[in-house]
Amino acid sequence: MTEVKTRTAPLRLTRLQWVICAIAAIGFSFDIYEILMLPLIVRPALLELIGAVPGSPEFQMWVGRLFYIPAFAGGIFGLLGGYLTDLFGRRRVLTYSIVLYALAAFASGFSTSIEMLLVLRCLVFIGVCVEFVAAVAWLAELFPQPAQRERVLSYTQAFSSLGGLLVATANGLFVAYAASLPAIGGFGLEESISDPHAAWRYTLMSGIIPAIPLILVRPFLPESPVWLKKRAAGTLKRPSIAALFAPDLRRTTIVTTLMFAMSYGAAFGAIQQLPQIIPGLPEVQAMIQSAPPSEAGRITQGVVVGVTKTQEIGGLMGRLLLALLIVRIASRRLLIRLFQIPGLIVMPIVFAGLATTSLTWLYPGIFLAALLTIGQLSFWGNYLPRVYPVHLRGTGESFAANIGGRLIGTCFAWITATLSITSDPAAAPGKIALVAAAVGFSVYLVGFIASFWLPEPKREELPE
Repeated sequence: MTEVKTRTAPLRLTRLQWVICAIAAIGFSFDIYEILMLPLIVRPALLELIGAVPGSPEFQMWVGRLFYIPAFAGGIFGLLGGYLTDLFGRRRVLTYSIVLYALAAFASGFSTSIEMLLVLRCLVFIGVCVEFVAAVAWLAELFPQPAQRERVLSYTQAFSSLGGLLVATANGLFVAYAASLPAIGGFGLEESISDPHAAWRYTLMSGIIPAIPLILVRPFLPESPVWLKKRAAGTLKRPSIAALFAPDLRRTTIVTTLMFAMSYGAAFGAIQQLPQIIPGLPEVQAMIQSAPPSEAGRITQGVVVGVTKTQEIGGLMGRLLLALLIVRIASRRLLIRLFQIPGLIVMPIVFAGLATTSLTWLYPGIFLAALLTIGQLSFWGNYLPRVYPVHLRGTGESFAANIGGRLIGTCFAWITATLSITSDPAAAPGKIALVAAAVGFSVYLVGFIASFWLPEPKREELPE
């Protein structure tokens, strides 16, 4: 197979297809909006809800739980959602999953205990995990022409990084203006909320706003025509998790699940730990020491927001780079290695070096790390629909994304949090950075090795 593709120009989109792409882009954007709230709010939320010292065993234990338990719940129920997507259709599952995560995100702003926040974050993750799988299957089947399909999947997924930018911007605005916003209360919770103007609460509650247009429009968009045709003809086979491990799909399922897990491991085990690392940087410490004690939290959170925006811009560039390359490079192995090989060098340099010594150099460093890591996540949205038939498309995608990504991959956040426990709060950021460097390098290495067994899709058209 040649490495460079030669293709005819894709068909032009109709007005309805533009609407579908716009709604899909909004959906992908706010899936990530919901997920990336946690790294921004976990520190101030834990300081208010449990009062533990950052870096202490109790603090790190809850950081690990908040990152991993919702992802675990999302992985298990997301797998069920993929099965339901194949059984009942893509559009219906999409709609209900959005309603679930929107309501849970809003309610989490009223959390009066760490346990309440944890349960609501689990519901948010469940909705997001189901929505992603249903959306990818839905889009892939609505655009059967290969070049057009790959462009649509790539560019709509690129809006995921816009969601990261939006949540960082929203958090920054809430940090700046929280004191002038209406107090959070009601439902008899006023006495249980110690800080009714906490920026982290407004950030969580904002998750309901972008879901409103999705809830209003998506139920009126068309269902997947290929799924409807097979169901009407009575030829739609019943989905089965066991079928993913049939001889012709076993290797695909195992390798994609492992590699998806490593992609998520880099994001959760390293990149999303930056808000816990940044307070230890010399420049940040200098800013804190020169300001009144009451301003320390606001200063730190402001720097975190700035770094997060740079990180998300890097992720956006990674997704756009993937969108440009995917229609030009035929080999899926070569394509993902273009992101993996540089990452083996960049991850340890950024986290073991730049993240502990220089805020100035951390900005370009995290830009590159995010570009290489997040670009891989778009890769899977394009690759997975091409290796599973219609009746297993949602189930197969869900197994890789939820069991691999959310269940296994996100556990690296718990691993980083657990291995970085220290009795010295001042040493906590540096220790987290070193552990994140080791985790980031390790998962990149495992993903690269696994790529040698990644099956190449047999044809450009989706399998029936």
